[in-house]
Amino acid sequence: MRVLVIYCHPVETSYNAALHTEVLAGLRSAGHEVDDCDLYAEGFDPVLSREERLGYHEVPGNRVPVQRYVDRLLRAEAVVFCFPTWCFGMPAMLKGFFDRVLMPGVAFDISDPNNVKPSLTHIRRISAVVTYGRARWTALLMGDPPRKSVTRYMRLLTGGRARVDYHACYHMNVATTPRLDAFRQRVGRAMARFA
Repeated sequence: MRVLVIYCHPVETSYNAALHTEVLAGLRSAGHEVDDCDLYAEGFDPVLSREERLGYHEVPGNRVPVQRYVDRLLRAEAVVFCFPTWCFGMPAMLKGFFDRVLMPGVAFDISDPNNVKPSLTHIRRISAVVTYGRARWTALLMGDPPRKSVTRYMRLLTGGRARVDYHACYHMNVATTPRLDAFRQRVGRAMARFA
């Protein structure tokens, strides 16, 4: 498949960077065509400007500021997210990607506001590799917004057709090296079986 990997972390020596490397290696070993979108390395601007917001519903002109990201998303058959959870949410950079790229005419058809239709029906698979600083029960207490954004919202945009999996490493603040290594290896195996 054509897989768009959306990676979001500013530090190249982080554990998330190691997970990103594992994701890419696993997908490539499975024979997938990988488009690696490193939001920080590419200098993605997460800010939805006043002008963009005013033109948000103007399809297809709304695509112009982020056309290259729209093109990559529309070309993909699968999407894999790799990011940390900060303050029980996505990093601002990734949230900005959702705000600016998953727009009318791209992710959904809002021409009839009473009957919004999904537009990412070409996406067959969605996966995420996510780290959390706190324990899972804390994330659950907060509603775990990152998990819902991937497993519910993204899937909804595919018309409920995409198969979704979510690989979460909780309680990074006290994680041991063996536990981190085991999770990284589990991610690699999952990506090598990605279909």
